[in-house]
Amino acid sequence: MNKKVYVANLPFQATEPELNTLFSKAGSVMSVKIVKDRQTGQPRGIAFVEMSTQWEARRAASMLNRTEFMGKNLMVKEATERRGFRGR
Repeated sequence: MNKKVYVANLPFQATEPELNTLFSKAGSVMSVKIVKDRQTGQPRGIAFVEMSTQWEARRAASMLNRTEFMGKNLMVKEATERRGFRGR
């Protein structure tokens, strides 16, 4: 079962391969998705990293939370599943 990790306070110049390299220290990274603004296409400063197991996701959250990355302290935690439709 794959598990996603939520990453906030991400530098705008960060790339998906750089995040993949960072999170691979905690385990196998299945995918990295940097969230971008719908209208401008600019990064919003958050990302989701999918790890191969729930254990690796927890390890990544505890290992990388509050670590400095490209001049900013990351906030990393396990992502919660979104339920329902928000109607945007």
